[in-house]
Amino acid sequence: MAILASELRQARNWSADAKGSIHDDATAGKLGFRGGTVAGSIHMDQFPPLLLGCFGERFFRDGALSLYFLNATVDRESVRAYAEEPSSGSTQVRVWMKREDGLDVSEGTASVGDASKSALRERDLRACDPGELRMLRTLPPGTLLGETKLRLGPERQRERIERGLCSGPLGWYTGPSPFGGPIAAPSALVELLWAPPTKALRPHVGEAVGLFGAIEVAHLAGPVFLDQTYTVTGQVVAVGQSPKTEYLWFDALASDSGGRGVASMRMLLRFMKASSPLYA
Repeated sequence: MAILASELRQARNWSADAKGSIHDDATAGKLGFRGGTVAGSIHMDQFPPLLLGCFGERFFRDGALSLYFLNATVDRESVRAYAEEPSSGSTQVRVWMKREDGLDVSEGTASVGDASKSALRERDLRACDPGELRMLRTLPPGTLLGETKLRLGPERQRERIERGLCSGPLGWYTGPSPFGGPIAAPSALVELLWAPPTKALRPHVGEAVGLFGAIEVAHLAGPVFLDQTYTVTGQVVAVGQSPKTEYLWFDALASDSGGRGVASMRMLLRFMKASSPLYA
């Protein structure tokens, strides 16, 4: 099967100045990382140019990108995205990313139409009883994570592209697109769908340092346009733990002013045990 590959690009750590976060060199170093990490959502932007080759503009109408992150990268490390070329009639392909030296960064699937068989929808979430946990014990599956109206402005996306910080820039992100106006890149979709639910999580986890473990973004009735206001809701799917983290899977949905769901996300958030006083 033919393999599509992106250009080798240096991934940038947009949040290096976020003190106390996993993106801050000092904090990340204390937790055993080589430096402040590049958010997985930033790596997602490198895939759409490949996925346009797989599925055409349909990807932005009803396409999904589903990634599990295997190894963290730091600022300016070069990475390349890959996708299997779809066979005739195929609606889902395997995708992955590697660092320049061959280290696996992420793996998953991209699809159009039905995404129920995506990498993250098929994955064993390895859930546990919340009562076994310290940070996430008050977040059983089904916990609602609020409802928030949020404007998806064009300013941040345009600035990142103009500064050369987007790892897969498309003209459609800042100017006219086949759908009309500018549309959201995957990283912008993550920011829209991630912020309200994680704000609701903060009282439960305190100042514990978190990081993305996996992300799936899906266009339900896309594309998602910039400079519009959306209603975002979230719900806990599962909680669990590993030797170094407690983790939480949640789903989020963005709806337009008419109440129509336009995009969804499934996210795995990991919280470092070593950063929580509950593990002191």
